[in-house]
Amino acid sequence: MTIQIARADFNDARLAAFLQDHLDELAPTAPAESQHALNLAELRAATVRLWVAREGDDVIGTGALATLEPRHEELKSMRTDPVRRGIGVATRLLDHLLDDARARDIQRISLETGSMEFFAPARALYAKAGFVPCLPFGSYGLDHNSAYMTLRL
Repeated sequence: MTIQIARADFNDARLAAFLQDHLDELAPTAPAESQHALNLAELRAATVRLWVAREGDDVIGTGALATLEPRHEELKSMRTDPVRRGIGVATRLLDHLLDDARARDIQRISLETGSMEFFAPARALYAKAGFVPCLPFGSYGLDHNSAYMTLRL
């Protein structure tokens, strides 16, 4: 499988559909106040850098970094196409995002993900990459539906 990773083309209807599928997939996992995924408009913000993994013309994954404060960013919108999960797409995307952050002298990446079993593979991916549990950061508060992790680069 040949995976290409590039910055998002927000005019691509396939990307919009992929991101909406992400929101739809997450909707039943937690109450609305515990859902923190960004929608398409929020991902367009100047403070967010979104990448897309493709196999040919197919969108197979996304990942973003959003500025929290100088040299501290948040990992957002990590998603792999469900039929391609478990074959390394998320690992490739995460490595790409971390390399980008290091190249820009970012010193810390933090993330919020779900605490439920549905998110166990994501938490395992992040732990394998060196992320460790942390307290809520930025505008997050304590929430039993959320797990918070951070990585010093």
